[in-house]
Amino acid sequence: MTPSSSIDYRKSAAVWLKRSADNLAQAESKVLEHLMRGEAIARDPIQMLEEHTTFGERMADSVAAFGGSWRFIMIFAGVLTGWVVFNTEILGNTGFDPYPYIFLNLILSMLAAIQAPIIMMSQNRVSTRDRQMAAHDYEVNLKAELEIMALHEKIDSIRTEQLVDIVAQQQKQIELLMGLVARVSAQDKFPGGGEEAVPCRP
Repeated sequence: MTPSSSIDYRKSAAVWLKRSADNLAQAESKVLEHLMRGEAIARDPIQMLEEHTTFGERMADSVAAFGGSWRFIMIFAGVLTGWVVFNTEILGNTGFDPYPYIFLNLILSMLAAIQAPIIMMSQNRVSTRDRQMAAHDYEVNLKAELEIMALHEKIDSIRTEQLVDIVAQQQKQIELLMGLVARVSAQDKFPGGGEEAVPCRP
């Protein structure tokens, strides 16, 4: 028999959580419902987040992952170095973007203006995922804690029933012993089985 079949979790919530069932938070009510149905609450929060991810959010994650990698840094450093060398050493005064590389600065400014909000979108998704994982961990931990409390309560109830049975058996044994003592005392008072001896006539 599982604890959910013998314990009313909604009534016990007032004792365990110090609040009535009507004043519980959404996560706590969800945990109680899973307990009463005997269902598992553990799930993969990352998979749930991926199921509701849009194409733009996935692209933002990809751009942020690539922009924060050593591969991007090396490629970008190579492009900047090639740009400077090509416009200074190779083309010289005929370069399309001579020193101080105004066109390059414009491109970098536009790239930063586009990249910054994309990275912020990815960071917001990470924050959302962290909140969901924290909420999921809270639900799992709360369910485990309530299950442990329920098991303790059930064990205490079983121990109480066993103690009551033991006391009842001891009471019966005491009554039997008292009966035996009374019978022995009666036999000591009347050794002949309780009948008075009749004197013999000559």
